[in-house]
Amino acid sequence: MSAAESDYSVYRKVVTQLMNGEEQLPSLPMITLDIRRALADPNVTVAKLKQLISRDPALSALLMKHASSIMFRSSQPPRTLEDVIRLLGLQEVDRVTLVHSLKSLFTLHSAAHKQLFIGVWGRLTRQAAVSAALARPLGIPSPDHALLASLLCDVGELAVLSAFKDASQVPSAEVFTRLCREYGQSLSVIVLKKWAVDDAYIQVVRGARQWDLDSGPRLSLVDLVNLGIWHALRDEHPAPRLPALGELAAYRKLAPPQDGLDAGGGLALVFAHQDSIRRTASLLR
Repeated sequence: MSAAESDYSVYRKVVTQLMNGEEQLPSLPMITLDIRRALADPNVTVAKLKQLISRDPALSALLMKHASSIMFRSSQPPRTLEDVIRLLGLQEVDRVTLVHSLKSLFTLHSAAHKQLFIGVWGRLTRQAAVSAALARPLGIPSPDHALLASLLCDVGELAVLSAFKDASQVPSAEVFTRLCREYGQSLSVIVLKKWAVDDAYIQVVRGARQWDLDSGPRLSLVDLVNLGIWHALRDEHPAPRLPALGELAAYRKLAPPQDGLDAGGGLALVFAHQDSIRRTASLLR
């Protein structure tokens, strides 16, 4: 066995222990669980939600910023947390709360851990922003639904990183990529089931990166997410090997003019929404 394969087998064993329950999977913060429990209560009041959300100043600030963004711009911008909750609605508050929790969920034990996290999170925010930008033009009514689905579909990659708790125990970028390809999808499903998220998101995980997936005649959430993933992967340096966009089942569901391509072989719609995509990705980072 080569030295590289020997190193990979060591890291593989660590991730296998995580999947088998021998290591602790990441858990949602208690404040997130409290908010989600309250949101699931049909009798919850805006005042109760405000009281809970106010316990997390960073989440409060994110919700205010999110509600004031171009996606939710109204004639009367929200001034209070109560205004924000009413404007966004309970489902959107739940989604933004989950997004906020994702970034703060994983403890980084060294600069090397942080570097790997930045790489993964940067791509996740890019693919989520692309999915959100394409949602309404392609007939999916909730951009935030698409955004969260795109983020959650690769949460397993962050879980892989969480398996390495020792500052000296950091895989190379190449080994980390191999581990994510082998375990990322399965870990995403395990983590999302543990967090009790809606089954629709778990179905997106199962269909992510299945470029020829037949999800029915109409464009679906998993199609939208796959378009976001494809564009984010295309922009990586170095970019992985990808099928041409025209080979994707999701692309074949697009009708003119939505199926127009840019000079680089991506959707012209994505190119046209670059400013919005950059703003959304920046908000997530």
